[in-house]
Amino acid sequence: MSDITWRIFRIMAEFVEGFQFLSQLEKEVTIFGSARTSSDDRWYREAQKLGKLLAENGFTTVTGGGPGIMEATNRGAYEAKGQSVGINIQLPMEQRINPYVTKSRGFYYFFTRKVILAASAQAYVYFPGGFGTMDELFEILTLIQTKKSEHIPVVLVGREYWEGLKEWIVKAMLHTHATIHAEDVELFQIVDSASEAFELIKDSRERTFF
Repeated sequence: MSDITWRIFRIMAEFVEGFQFLSQLEKEVTIFGSARTSSDDRWYREAQKLGKLLAENGFTTVTGGGPGIMEATNRGAYEAKGQSVGINIQLPMEQRINPYVTKSRGFYYFFTRKVILAASAQAYVYFPGGFGTMDELFEILTLIQTKKSEHIPVVLVGREYWEGLKEWIVKAMLHTHATIHAEDVELFQIVDSASEAFELIKDSRERTFF
């Protein structure tokens, strides 16, 4: 059997195992944000508060399982004795799972991990982050815009960080180049705290796989 055939089987196995893993979870909320955020940062503390709020209200907290914002959110859920899940990536010579994850699944391929992170949450929350966070944000927005996913809450936490992006979307995409419709700007909401984010999440309803 060729090397490429084995790779295809490995990819298939990761998808099967990933979806099986998700099927065991309930009321998932997925949180994204920078892996570089330090524990003394405001957004680390807010992510930790959100993890706590989610756990206290029966939600499953899902992150990429790594450091920074992911660690903060898992930490909040863990300290509140809630379900704290990490969908992590396997990297050579590097431990990518934070100590506050109570249930995890590791992936070899970034793209299979990305699908699983986007697969079934009933809300998505984005704290300040880098290219990876932006990639994950626009992936979800595209799925909702094209109706490949139902319309679910997409919450951006941190007005100072996200308002500039929204202004650019409105100015460049909507008005100057007309590459989106006006209603597309309403696919996400910007807040400034964990409590505001939770208010937008708390009444969301559970999804099935799309």
